[in-house]
Amino acid sequence: MKVLVTGGSGQLGRELPAAFVGHEVVAPGSDALDLTSRDSVLQWITAVAPDAVVHGGAYTDVDGCELDPDRAYRVNALGTRHVAEGARLVEARVCYVSTDYVFPGDAGRPYTEWDVTGPISAYGRSKLGGEGELDPGSTIVRTSWVCGRHGRNFVKTILRAAAAAGPGGLKVVDDQHGCPTFAEDLASVVATLVVGRLPGTFHVTNQGATTWFGFARSIVAAAGLDPAIVHPIPTTALDPPRPAPRPAWSVLDNAALRLSGLPLLPDHHEPLERLVKVLLDELTAPSGPPA
Repeated sequence: MKVLVTGGSGQLGRELPAAFVGHEVVAPGSDALDLTSRDSVLQWITAVAPDAVVHGGAYTDVDGCELDPDRAYRVNALGTRHVAEGARLVEARVCYVSTDYVFPGDAGRPYTEWDVTGPISAYGRSKLGGEGELDPGSTIVRTSWVCGRHGRNFVKTILRAAAAAGPGGLKVVDDQHGCPTFAEDLASVVATLVVGRLPGTFHVTNQGATTWFGFARSIVAAAGLDPAIVHPIPTTALDPPRPAPRPAWSVLDNAALRLSGLPLLPDHHEPLERLVKVLLDELTAPSGPPA
C-alpha cells in the first residue's frame, strides 16, 4: 500500500511512517503541502497516487482558531474538502484525524462515536466541518490531548515549567477532563484502520481519564519530582483567560474499537513513563563539540 500523510512534520505525522510497516509512506510537511491551496493538495495527491490518505494536517492552535476563525475553517474544513477531492481523483481512501473538541463537554460521561456533536469553539467547529467534507466510506479518527516526542505538547510544557518552578509551584486547571493520547500509540491504530480499510468513526485515545491537573502531577512524578508542586485551579482562575472555551468533559469512549474486537491502547501512564524518560535523556544528553 502507498500512503500519503498530510501534516508530516507534526506530532502524529512524524510517527506514522514507522507505523506502516511494509508499506510506502510519503509524508510532506505543511511547508511543502499547503492545505489551504487546492492546487497544492491536488498536485501532491495526483503525483503520489496513493491508495490511502491519512489527513493529519490541521491548524490545532485552539486559541488561535478562536481569534482567527477564517484561518481555522480555511485549513481544517476547506483543506479537508481539497483532500477529499484529490482522493476521489485517484480513488484513494481517506482517514481524517479529528478531535474530542467536536463535543460540547456537558455529557458527564464518555462520548461514544454515535453521540451528537456540538462544538463550543471555532477549532471544534472547523474540525467538525472537516468531518462533513468526507465521502461515505472514509475513516474518521477522533482523538484527544495528543503528546509525543516531537513538536510542542503538554508533557514538554510541564517538564520545562517544573524544572523552573519557584516556591509557588505550578498551577494547572482541574476542571477539564479528558484522555491523554500518545502519538506513537495513536499512529499504530491509525495504521491498523487504514490497512484494514475500516470505514466509519473511531475514538482512539490511551485509556484512563484525568484532568490537566492530574496529568501534570503524573508527568512531574514520572520525572522524579514531587507532584505536590502542582496545584489545582479552576479554568476561571487562568490569568490571562484563554480566548477559546474548552469542553469541561471530553472523555472519549473507544466504543467502536471495543465493539469491533480491536485492541484498545494501554493506560496513559505506561507510555508517559517512556516518553518522560526519552525527553529527559534528550535534555541531559551532552552536546557535540563546538563547530
